Amino acid sequence: MTSPVEVVPASPPAPPTAALPTLPQVQEPPPKRRWITRLDAVFCVTVLLPTLLAALYFGVIASDRYISESRFVVRNPQRANPTGLGALLQGTVFSRSQDDTYSVHDFIKSRDALLELEGKLGMRSRYADQTIDIFNRFPGLDGDASFEAFHRYYQNHVLIEYDTVSSISTLKVRAYTAQDAQRINDLLLQMGERLVNNLNTRSRQDLIQTAESEVRTAEAKAAAAAKALSSFRSGRSVFDPTAQSALQLQTVVRLQDELIAAEAQLAQLRRVSPDNPQVPYLATQIASLKRTIETENAKVLGQGGSLATKSPEFDRLVLERGFAERQLSAALAALDSARNEAARKQLYLERLVQPNLPDVAVEPRRSRGVLMVLAIGLVVWGVASLVLASVREHSD
Repeated sequence: MTSPVEVVPASPPAPPTAALPTLPQVQEPPPKRRWITRLDAVFCVTVLLPTLLAALYFGVIASDRYISESRFVVRNPQRANPTGLGALLQGTVFSRSQDDTYSVHDFIKSRDALLELEGKLGMRSRYADQTIDIFNRFPGLDGDASFEAFHRYYQNHVLIEYDTVSSISTLKVRAYTAQDAQRINDLLLQMGERLVNNLNTRSRQDLIQTAESEVRTAEAKAAAAAKALSSFRSGRSVFDPTAQSALQLQTVVRLQDELIAAEAQLAQLRRVSPDNPQVPYLATQIASLKRTIETENAKVLGQGGSLATKSPEFDRLVLERGFAERQLSAALAALDSARNEAARKQLYLERLVQPNLPDVAVEPRRSRGVLMVLAIGLVVWGVASLVLASVREHSD
């Protein structure tokens, strides 16, 4: 038997589908062009834009700055004690005084100098003028108008260069008018000269006052020693024990000679004529001479108020008086030397070049400023290009 065949009904035909619109395909730029675009943007940011801003600032905004320059040297007479030819030229040769030069430099840059300039010239108003561009005007963008800020501003506008070989100092003053630069420079030199004169006066006074004080001390010691010696002489009734002892000893020697002669004569008479009437006289004379000799010896060498006991104290007083007199003589000589040194050894601030009146503004150096910004921008752009190239290689 054959199995019945199952008939599968046919499925209905699918309805026709509507045609969908095709979207345009966005083609991405090649990777190489994308990196070139980024490099162009970096070039604009690091080179083109800063250079344009620098050209705008230096060409339109920046104010002219005038520089007044002067040169000076601080010298003093030779301080050392040379020998030979140097000793002959000591009165005329001047030596460099670096310490005093640095003192003048420090004063010119100090707050005291700025205060004096403010009082005489009105420094703050001259550097705060509205005609000066905002980047160079005081107080500037930060708005700090304190004296400390003005002192820092002042130090940037007053420069001192020192040549250690020639000992010449160069003073440069920046200002925004030629007249201001010259006046400030000249006034600073005047203040430096006044400082040097004050140092001269103080040094001279200290030197002379010290020498005069030594003289007064030596005079007091000499007077005290002389008074002590005079009191000793009046109190002990002796003028010079040594000289008086010599006189006493001379007297003793003379008396001893007489005693020896009398004893010899007496001995001879006793041998020749013992009953001679001169024998008692000679004996009496000999006894008197012995007593006189003993008295004179006691005055010189006795234990009481003899010259020998007075001599040590007298010698000490004489020694003190001599030392005081020598000290006084040395002090007087030192005073004369100090006066000569004070008159000869002085500082001198010599102007080698007077403050000039600039006829043209040498700052800012506009072309150089723009070129420097361009050079720095190119360097930054080159570094950025290398960094971007490295990043592209890693991403590929």
